[in-house]
Amino acid sequence: MTTTAIPQVDPTYAGTVRLDEVTVQRFEYPTRGSDADPEQNWADLYLPSGAQGVDTVPLAVLIHGGAWQNQLGADIFDPLARELASRGMAVYNVEYRRVGSGGGWPVTFRDIADALDHVVEVDRRFPQITTDDEVVVGHSAGAQLAVWGGTRHLLEDDEVGAKPAFRPTRVISIAGPLDMVYAATHGDDRIVTAIGGTPSEFPWRYASVDPIQNIDTGTPVVAIHGNRDATVSAENSRRYVEEVTRQGGRAKLVLLEGEDHVSIVSGKSRSYPRVLEIIRYVAAADLQEATA
Repeated sequence: MTTTAIPQVDPTYAGTVRLDEVTVQRFEYPTRGSDADPEQNWADLYLPSGAQGVDTVPLAVLIHGGAWQNQLGADIFDPLARELASRGMAVYNVEYRRVGSGGGWPVTFRDIADALDHVVEVDRRFPQITTDDEVVVGHSAGAQLAVWGGTRHLLEDDEVGAKPAFRPTRVISIAGPLDMVYAATHGDDRIVTAIGGTPSEFPWRYASVDPIQNIDTGTPVVAIHGNRDATVSAENSRRYVEEVTRQGGRAKLVLLEGEDHVSIVSGKSRSYPRVLEIIRYVAAADLQEATA
């Protein structure tokens, strides 16, 4: 994919830039170790066309899925990123190391933490992006990473991804395994591979990254799931939303009729326009209304 340098708004005055088309620029984000892989530790920033003043363009961070494995990459989210950008949003589409290409425990989770923390630098360089009010969206394994990414401030200092520089204000999970212990003990060996063992072998690893074990009642979460998903059961989203609600938090389950694990993010799906509108609505809504 061809990328170009994006004009920047001067943050010292309320000026604007105007882009004639959706523009994409790639960034290599720094990692906490010295082993960054420039082929995988990057994110593409998409900016919409039109006039852009300071703090006027909402940002969505996208984290792709693929069972935490390297068969799929961030390019699968390029169509979604362009669709959102065409609707006036900035999009930060993240790539990271996965099982089979240097990832797995703990590298994959550390990479996501580092990619999210780099949003602070992106905000600084492009002040047209709204700051301190951003949504993270993930699909499948990326949904687990997205929801976990919104609760890193709850981690102990010695846990992977702790002490975040960036905290999203809202999260959208699409077909996510949000109860990892439940999923792993009901036949999802992809989770076992990503974590490096079963819940009984490494309970502390699951406790550190399992969304249902790391709930922040102050961060609204919308869990979208297809009712025909045979890869990641919708029971994962249902159990998670019920637990958030039980703890007094804000979460909503959106069950899409006739959609499976892949079709739910396909541009050919009849539900695709609704998924796009949910992302736009949640990104722009008042926090109290994000799960309405």
